[in-house]
Formats: sequence, structure tokens, C-alpha cells
Amino acid sequence: MEGFNTSEWVRIIRRNLRHTTMKEPVYTPKEVTLHLKTLPDWGRRGLTLGRTFRFAGFPDSIEFVKRVARAAEKSNHHPDIDIRFNKVTLTLTTHDAGGITGKDFALARLCDAAGAKVGARNS
Repeated sequence: MEGFNTSEWVRIIRRNLRHTTMKEPVYTPKEVTLHLKTLPDWGRRGLTLGRTFRFAGFPDSIEFVKRVARAAEKSNHHPDIDIRFNKVTLTLTTHDAGGITGKDFALARLCDAAGAKVGARNS
């Protein structure tokens, strides 16, 4: 996409997550479906978003988790993480809102960027 700068988007997303102080509105099922079109590797699981990332081996899985942890700390929004050797499954939900919000989609994009940097493959 012409003019699209991934690092700029990541910076904007992080800033917006960090400065969110009001309770996030929960997305309707229709809104979730629309937003998922921009994140084709993610899926809805009840009141959560989920994705499994696959890596060359365990060290890459751990490097990915470290990157996700740093992004989660900066945004104060933390995923559930399941590590299985070369596979890492992330589950996102906004607990205090009781469902899926914009914070989950923003963090999903940061996780996708972290996965790309570590060499994630499609599961």
C-alpha cells in the first residue's frame, strides 16, 4: 500500500492504547466480523480473539513472546499466552469491558508485527 508505514501505525496504536482511560465499548458481533476482515489470521472464539503463530523452533517462540510481553506492558493490555514448542496461541479480550474491544484489535496488530519480525508462519 503506497504511503503505508508500518512503524508509524505501530507507534500510533501504542500511543492510543496507552492513553485509553475510559472503559472501552464492547464491539457487537457484526463489528467484530468487520474488523476481523483486516486481520485474516485471527478468529473469534466466543468473547475473545485468537490466533496461533508457528515458528521454526522454541527459541523463536520465546523471542516472539518477549516481544508480545513488551507491547502488552506498554499498552497495559495483556493477552493469554499458550506456548507449545514452536506454536504460540494468543487469546485477547478486554476483561474489564466484558468482551472484544478496539484494544484487542490494536494489540492483535502489534502481535502480528512482532510475529512477522520473528518469522512466524501460518498455522
